[in-house]
Amino acid sequence: MFKNLNPSALGVTGHQSEVIELALTYGFAGVDLNAVEFATRVKRKGMEHARRLMDSAKIRIGTFPLPFDPDAPDEEFKQGVEKLPAAAEAAVAVGCTRCVVTVAPANDTCPYHENFEFHRHRFSEICRALEPHGVRLGIGFRAPEYLRRDHAFQFIHDFDALSLLVSMIPADNVGVLLDVWDFFVGGGSTEVVDSLSGRQVVAVQVAQLAADQPPAAIDANSRLLPSAEEGQIDLPAVLRLLHEKGYDGPVTPVPSRGALPSRRREVIVRRTGEALEQVWRAAGHGADERLLAEEEEEVATPEPAQPTESV
Repeated sequence: MFKNLNPSALGVTGHQSEVIELALTYGFAGVDLNAVEFATRVKRKGMEHARRLMDSAKIRIGTFPLPFDPDAPDEEFKQGVEKLPAAAEAAVAVGCTRCVVTVAPANDTCPYHENFEFHRHRFSEICRALEPHGVRLGIGFRAPEYLRRDHAFQFIHDFDALSLLVSMIPADNVGVLLDVWDFFVGGGSTEVVDSLSGRQVVAVQVAQLAADQPPAAIDANSRLLPSAEEGQIDLPAVLRLLHEKGYDGPVTPVPSRGALPSRRREVIVRRTGEALEQVWRAAGHGADERLLAEEEEEVATPEPAQPTESV
């Protein structure tokens, strides 16, 4: 597995070269990709030009988000699926074979059983569009109760329900987006993590929950920076288990923006990288010194910033 940066999750923006440089400077081996923007750049300037900074920096690409809303109206959804292969092809060209999406935990129009079948059908279509390109779809959920308040119908908000949905999708290229914070807020445990195979997990996101935070008080600012020493979630134990199960993908910190220490992107990425490094080291401490070890390779300095390009 490798440490991965999602700049948009942290509110970080910049030219492609700037984001890559921030990631490498502060300990990240990978970054997430906006596959639609990248595919457009490839179409406009060619693959060699579009990927030159990634190749120069030798940085890995973690995931790309599903570039349309799976709950969109039928015609909009159809158009999204039709355009998805081009985005997937572009992502695969730079080594990214993981697409992620999160289901909404509630709505005002569709009862649970109808919503379940609706998503099963739509995710089946999405997987069919991704499969020829070797891309896997990771589906995640949102657990906090506040996201379900004032809605007529609840939907998937814990791991058991998500696992059932994933198991009912007739595709080999589907699995879970394991957001460890949502997983534990939704009642998950390390025993459940231990029951997973590395193949079931498409991508991993991490954040910490304050030790004194009662479930009813969890809000939009309750996702803290990853921590190995403080909080309710044993993040090092989770990473150790995932490593033992053979998970080899990105581990991406996704704290609430309100938990970030500054508005300056250098400070945000540095502090986030330091927090993840603390968890990384705690997960690797023990008899097996190879645990979570990354191959050492020389990283080239990214080229100067290019106008208007972002990862």
